[in-house]
Amino acid sequence: MFENLTEKLERSFKILKGEGRITEINVAETLKEIRRALIDADVNYKVAKTFTDEVKAKALGQNVLTAVKPGQMMTKIVRDELAALMGGTATDIKLEGTPAVVLIAGLQGSGKTTFSGKLASFIKSKKGRQVLLVAGDVYRPAAIDQLKILGQQIGVEVYTEEGNQNPVQIAQNAIAYARQKSINTVIVDTAGRLAVDEAMMEEITAIKAAVNPSETLFVVDSMTGQDAVNTAREFNNRLDFDGVVLTKLDGDTRGGAAISIRSVVNKPLKFISSGEKMDTLQVFHPERMADRILGMGDVVSLVERAQEQYDEEEARKLKKKIVKNQFNFNDFLSQINQIKKMGNLKDLASMIPGMSKLLNGVEFGDDVFKQTEAIIGSMTPEERERPEIINARRRERIAKGSGTTMADVNRLLKQFEDMRKMMKMAAGGKMRMPQMPRGFRR
Repeated sequence: MFENLTEKLERSFKILKGEGRITEINVAETLKEIRRALIDADVNYKVAKTFTDEVKAKALGQNVLTAVKPGQMMTKIVRDELAALMGGTATDIKLEGTPAVVLIAGLQGSGKTTFSGKLASFIKSKKGRQVLLVAGDVYRPAAIDQLKILGQQIGVEVYTEEGNQNPVQIAQNAIAYARQKSINTVIVDTAGRLAVDEAMMEEITAIKAAVNPSETLFVVDSMTGQDAVNTAREFNNRLDFDGVVLTKLDGDTRGGAAISIRSVVNKPLKFISSGEKMDTLQVFHPERMADRILGMGDVVSLVERAQEQYDEEEARKLKKKIVKNQFNFNDFLSQINQIKKMGNLKDLASMIPGMSKLLNGVEFGDDVFKQTEAIIGSMTPEERERPEIINARRRERIAKGSGTTMADVNRLLKQFEDMRKMMKMAAGGKMRMPQMPRGFRR
């Protein structure tokens, strides 16, 4: 997501490159390109116009420091205004009451049921609470079956009432069941429609009145662009929800919904979601998303994901091995598995500053490590432990065993050796990390 917008915004900042100061003339030209880039990304026109007006006011009121160039200053202003437009700071989910009830609403196909499972997993693992999932979509049998499967995957009980076509009654009975079982969180998945209609609105309004949720979340497919914003407005007028969830951020989306939706409905974006895996739900951080839009990456989120997967004691042992140049293919395979657990690889790459630009147009999926894993899997335990013993004859055997070529094996061994040298330098503190301009430091 955002690749095209990032590229166009970078082009607009180049207008100020070489300029000695910010003036009304060069700012007007830059903002014209920024507004065009936002509209192309499916941002609401009024939102784009208001945004560029705010940026202009801030830019013309700035005295550019000697150490910061006009282009850098404009980038920082746009970054701060983007973060403010999307909400400024992250908003936590409210879990109040005994039990706390979370009501999920949205159109059919928006990803409500999958999100319900992800949210249950999130609340269970991150908040340490017991969760009950409620199958409130009585019109689509597949939704009930899907919720049961998701519940099994994450170890969460799913409440269903076979034959009962009254979703209000099902939700009320589920809450009574949760109290009886001392379950402190109930997530109610509701039915959707292909379009907003009166019957659906009356039903979801009745469920909300009956269960009095501490949190009502509206789930929207980010790939629908401005339609997502318009649907959110209609739902909010009737339901007065507490927050928005954007799903399918790994799809072919231009990102306009993420930027526009907060200012249109005046409700926070609380979660973003990509892929089908249960661990791909993220709390929405406006400032981090602004960094990603501007190609600055999101190192904080990347580190947080890594910390969830890495054991500190294991990390210390690994560092000792790297310093002593004992890092081997068993360690390498372990690191690959840890990376794969962190989520979608393209999403992870976008969190590394400058990587989105480098990988623009490059397509890679979760099977990107398949060949590497096959080659390592064809090595003997001794070869994995001591890569230096892999001679020409062994390379030929490994290539045949993995279904690859000698060239593939040679390439991996060369890349592994180069990586091992760089890791040793980095662990020993001999590599200097590049610094950002002063205007970007926080």
